[in-house]
Amino acid sequence: MKVAIQMDPIGPIDIEADSTFRITEEAQARGAELFYYLPGQLCWDEGRITARGWPLTVRRKVGDHFSLGQEETVDLDDFDVIWLRQDPPFDMGYITTTHMLEQVDGPLVVNDPFWVRNYPEKLLVLQYPDLTPPTMIARSLDAIRAFRERHGDMILKPLYGNGGAGVFRLTPDDRNLVSLHELFTGINTEPLIAQKFVPDVSNGDKRIILVDGDPVGAINRVPPAGETRSNLHVGGKAEKIGLTARDNEICDAIGPLLREKGQIFVGIDVIGDYLTEINLTSPTGIQELERFDGVNVAGAIWDAIDARLKG
Repeated sequence: MKVAIQMDPIGPIDIEADSTFRITEEAQARGAELFYYLPGQLCWDEGRITARGWPLTVRRKVGDHFSLGQEETVDLDDFDVIWLRQDPPFDMGYITTTHMLEQVDGPLVVNDPFWVRNYPEKLLVLQYPDLTPPTMIARSLDAIRAFRERHGDMILKPLYGNGGAGVFRLTPDDRNLVSLHELFTGINTEPLIAQKFVPDVSNGDKRIILVDGDPVGAINRVPPAGETRSNLHVGGKAEKIGLTARDNEICDAIGPLLREKGQIFVGIDVIGDYLTEINLTSPTGIQELERFDGVNVAGAIWDAIDARLKG
């Protein structure tokens, strides 16, 4: 199998936590031939989709975790699988890569770029209002003020952010709403997302991993002392946890759609009884789940890919 990986620079990654590294490691163990390139090296060339990058070998050795072959330009139609694995922001650069990868003829792109583009993580949840906390997407300060008046304690965050960046909790007496609105709207023209604060976040924000629409397990991300955010990027601590009846109800509701739309590797966020995000772009959590539960999540992902290739 020939596998191309579109990702951020491989040098600085944490090989004990990075999900893309684990995916490539498992592919290599199965005999795959790996090729790595950066998103900026993707090219539409007179009808051909090409990328300039390097043959890749990975190893689980801190500080010496990869080797690159001779740099070359390849035709992506010659590959069996292409991984779309760069991190957000989900900006026009990211969106453009989904349009380009949608044009490849033959390879399986994971996750399917058409639906990655059309189902951003904080927007796809809007299709499931019975599963989510009260939510608003708006740019208008008056609308967001009215939302806080209805629900009091709320979370305000960028619509297309990631990793916990720019996430604020605003209590009913917090005086920073106007300033934060000015800050966010001065950066870009995007709406914001507001959600009613779920106090259960103090007990953790559960990341459930689904492979081809089926849950394979979960980790609990607990916020550090004095912090609302539980993302591992900002100091959240990963803990072992199982799935509840409500978790399985959520997965049963969204799994068929994910499977139908080619979203093979997905990470959803659940706080208490509420679904808050469906992460399609570059979900994480594989390695933590594998260590806690002793399961081969990367293997399950590649089994699902093999099944799709065999059709």
